[in-house]
Amino acid sequence: MIHEGVTIGKSSNKVRLPPTLLPTPRKTLGDQIYKQLRDQIVHLQLEPGQMIYENVIAESLQVSRTPVREAFRLLANEALIDILPQRGTRISLISIRKVTEVRFVREHLEEGAFRYAARHWNEQIAAHYEHKLRDLLERQRIAAKQQDVQEWLAWDEAFHKTVMHTTGNETLLQVIHHMRAHMNRVRYLSLTANHQMDQLIEEHDRLLDGICAGDESTITAVLQAHFSKLDTHLPQLRAAYPHYFED
Repeated sequence: MIHEGVTIGKSSNKVRLPPTLLPTPRKTLGDQIYKQLRDQIVHLQLEPGQMIYENVIAESLQVSRTPVREAFRLLANEALIDILPQRGTRISLISIRKVTEVRFVREHLEEGAFRYAARHWNEQIAAHYEHKLRDLLERQRIAAKQQDVQEWLAWDEAFHKTVMHTTGNETLLQVIHHMRAHMNRVRYLSLTANHQMDQLIEEHDRLLDGICAGDESTITAVLQAHFSKLDTHLPQLRAAYPHYFED
């Protein structure tokens, strides 16, 4: 349960966190703090290279340091933070190598998942998923019209996750979830700078049409175009924000 928020962090980049958290039947306090911080890292509210501290976050949330330490452990496992002995914890810089590796793995996993969805699409699956997917595309259009990158990225995530959910492969969903944050920091930065949401929605439309038609060749072509944008955007972003990146 989340209550009214407070802010932490440097004055130029304060971050909203709830002052109190309560455990839920499925999520521990550490899980909730992890999700809050992870979202803020992806959305660059916690900037690459910024220092954060267990005691400051614990005091802001009115919790002990134990769940904050657990959240930090989970973030460190994803290489989203660097724990520096005797100094504190730093938001990881965006690693060009890590982003490139994640892009390769994610592109191949998602292509396989989307093609699987197309191959097995039928009336029963369509009845359960097609309206939901069309609704997610409409929500993307609304967010794009409002130039709300954070909201758009959330609906983009939901679209990809819902398609992959049709495969019934929970391991796939977990693996992709733990990889996406590295690419999504770059995507958030790119969308903020370039506002290409309309083009991406058009590609999502073509992907969904391809799935419904069982057209695996269209899915492959669209996804390759989808992911290849990174080849152009990543060098441009590194040149514009050199302090955010490392090799």
